[in-house]
Amino acid sequence: MQDRTISVILAGGVGSRLHPLTAERAKPGVPFGGNYRIIDFALSNCLHSGMRRILVLTQYKSHSLHKHLRDGWSVFNPGIGEYVTIVPPQMRTGASWYAGTADAVYQNLYLLRRSRAERVLILSGDHIYRMDYAAMLQFHCDHQADATVACMKVPVRDATSFGVVTVDDAGRVRKFHEKPTRPQTLPGDPEHALASMGIYIFSRELLCSVLEDDAAQKDSSHDFGKDILPRLIHTDRVCGYQFGGGPGRVSLDSYWRDVGTIDSYYAANMSLLAPDPPLDLYQSNWPIMSANCQSPPARAVPGRSGKVGSVIDNAILGAGTVVSGGTVRNSILSRNVRVDEGATVADSIVFDDVQIGHGAQVQRCIIDKHVNIPPNERIGIDPYLDAQRFVLSDDGIVVVPRDYRFNSLSTPEKPRRHFEPPVMPARKAVI
Repeated sequence: MQDRTISVILAGGVGSRLHPLTAERAKPGVPFGGNYRIIDFALSNCLHSGMRRILVLTQYKSHSLHKHLRDGWSVFNPGIGEYVTIVPPQMRTGASWYAGTADAVYQNLYLLRRSRAERVLILSGDHIYRMDYAAMLQFHCDHQADATVACMKVPVRDATSFGVVTVDDAGRVRKFHEKPTRPQTLPGDPEHALASMGIYIFSRELLCSVLEDDAAQKDSSHDFGKDILPRLIHTDRVCGYQFGGGPGRVSLDSYWRDVGTIDSYYAANMSLLAPDPPLDLYQSNWPIMSANCQSPPARAVPGRSGKVGSVIDNAILGAGTVVSGGTVRNSILSRNVRVDEGATVADSIVFDDVQIGHGAQVQRCIIDKHVNIPPNERIGIDPYLDAQRFVLSDDGIVVVPRDYRFNSLSTPEKPRRHFEPPVMPARKAVI
């Protein structure tokens, strides 16, 4: 079945709620867990599920993502029909960027037809989870479905952020409401609703037909959840596959996260440090793949004075990281991070190539790449002073943007607690 299925990963999202982490990169390209990018989870799922023909549709600030795919995912063999192909907008259907999830696929129908695949797996490139797509594909075939939606139980208070699905006893979807104000709960369970995960399987012929019809609708937002699926459930056999149960249960507790805000992103990273993390990066039967880093091992050494030893307590350290007489507690440090003598990093996420100077204090922060924190600097200690320079999340997480330069003589920026979203074209980007 897998060899007759082509996968399409939607990876062009702006991710404006993650700004400034998305100021220079698309949301699927944001680092995660000290060693990965967010898109690595969907790609790893494809690899382990036997899905070896993959189109990655990119758009917003995609250079970093393209470089990562080149360096980390050139693992397939084109000689036997395997590939990961990057597909930016090519204006084949008109002079427009991708204008919604359905439109992004519509603009590349020629690639689906040329593949001669019988089925199309549609994925989002910006979620954190493990999933066996082969089990969902088997479900799709067993139920003779024209389309299948992956679903999971969520608390009803959270269901307003999802497409909510109603499924009958035969597994067929009878209702689909995108982000309803009053979600329909599960029978006998008033505390939960069944939410769409944004993962779909379509027969190729049906998908091509419905997307061509949708493209002709001037009042359509060209979105799978808002336009395509609500229409299909009345005309075709659409089934709901419940994530986390039965065959293919590689995520033992049905772990799935949409890390769409600074606070949800921070919480998902911090959960990796729990004694029994909900997402085990060391799960040997389903490893998460990424770009290999040609760096030396991480190391903890005494400070330059030789009198101050390093303290590392509950931390993830990336390759090439050196803690030299500093203290790291409950934090995730990516590759090539340097923590100097007397510096303290606590409850923080630090990206590649950051240096934390002598005596500096960093607490409840996210520090993006290529930042040199001066000696004795304090971040995450005084919210008022932090707000004069940096973005603070609703929960008070301080975000230091990429390439930030500290200058004590400069006039502080206007205090702010929320990001200023980037200016984008009027037409909606792929989410």
